[in-house]
Amino acid sequence: MPASSDRQVVEVDGHRLSLSHLDRVLFPATGHTKAQLLRYYAGIAPVMLPHVTGRPASFVRAPEGPAGESWVAKNPPPGAPGWVPVVPVEHREGVTEQVMIDSTAALVAMANLGAYEVHVPQWTAAAGRDGHDRLVLDLDPGPGADLVLCCRVAQRLRQLLDADGLTAHAVVSGSKGLHLYAPIRPASGRATADYAKELAGRMMGEHPGLVVVSMTRSERPGKVFIDWSQNASAKTTAAPYTVRLRESPGVAAPVGWDEVAAVGEPGDLAFTPEQVLDRVAAHGDLLAPLAADAVRGALPRV
Repeated sequence: MPASSDRQVVEVDGHRLSLSHLDRVLFPATGHTKAQLLRYYAGIAPVMLPHVTGRPASFVRAPEGPAGESWVAKNPPPGAPGWVPVVPVEHREGVTEQVMIDSTAALVAMANLGAYEVHVPQWTAAAGRDGHDRLVLDLDPGPGADLVLCCRVAQRLRQLLDADGLTAHAVVSGSKGLHLYAPIRPASGRATADYAKELAGRMMGEHPGLVVVSMTRSERPGKVFIDWSQNASAKTTAAPYTVRLRESPGVAAPVGWDEVAAVGEPGDLAFTPEQVLDRVAAHGDLLAPLAADAVRGALPRV
């Protein structure tokens, strides 16, 4: 197949991929093209894969970028190569075949099909829904609050988690807020969600003027909503290092606690895909301990 600026055939991990619409501008605000997003995913794969491999993935698909039509997809995108692994996952509406991203080739293949945003649960297909190995807290600023306030809340949550024998790691969501992860020994979704809810309630008890745990949106102005419910087995979270489909291509990027403490403006922790690649080149995967079995703590009983 002849190469052109808008179409290329490449070989990744021994698989041939026909990449198309490479010149398409997905983010007019920044000029990022599809080619640039594919290049990002190919470059970030070595550090992203440990956080998604083995987990049934769902995607936000937006072939023409965030300004076009977008939807959440659990099934493999039409045209997905047959060598991309899938696993049956039981949902309330029935059993769905879902992709498991296990290689650079699979990650690039999904992005080539417009599946630009990757979401995964906190359990692996091998362990099942009663084998959660990560706790996650999604800190979402309400109207009048921002990422700076999320970082202040995150610092205290880190202390509470540490007192409970768990180690917190921070990831800016690539949107407005912050994700906190803690590696845990295998636990059920119910036990994980119960503990996360209790922890969020403790935080709200300490700082009722800053934190809310209710899903009611009218209670959120000026506060940080701690979404503990993403620990339920049926829920997923934007995967570490995924691109987010916003006006500009944000990234769910790991950050150090020194960066969390030093933040003065929300833009201080907003990174483009290229900046995230530079950060990884300079510092490696700041989230590597999350995937290390040696650092998993036992989930406290509540």
